[in-house]
Amino acid sequence: MPGESDLIKLYSTRILALAADIPRLGRLDAPEASVKRRSPLCGSTVTVDLCMKDGKVSDYAQDVKACALGQASASVVGGAIVGATRAQIEAARDSLKTMLKEDGPAPAAPFDGLEVLRPARDYKNRHASILLTLEAASEAAEKAERSDCA
Repeated sequence: MPGESDLIKLYSTRILALAADIPRLGRLDAPEASVKRRSPLCGSTVTVDLCMKDGKVSDYAQDVKACALGQASASVVGGAIVGATRAQIEAARDSLKTMLKEDGPAPAAPFDGLEVLRPARDYKNRHASILLTLEAASEAAEKAERSDCA
């Protein structure tokens, strides 16, 4: 079981900086898809809005109410998602889950910045919050591709 000093190390300067400067905060006026996800364990909530054009995310916004780790994850995703395909988003979600649960490799570019969250693997109660943004974005990308607008 990780100790208090390990928890302090977890909230590194880099994670706190990401949490303090989340790109693309807010909501889109006319998203093609909007998905809200909530972690029942900790109460973190993320809502993502996105639009897709030619199979890639063309616009994105997020409303994030989460712990610093969930905010850091949303920060990395918000800075990387425009231009990404649904397949890249889903691969990042799956890689992030594997990184946290099985100490697998970090997600590939453009989501490779999620490597900063590797120390959270020992804190299973934080995993759901960290995964929220990519889970919501994956679902939203799928919905947008199925819509008439995509």
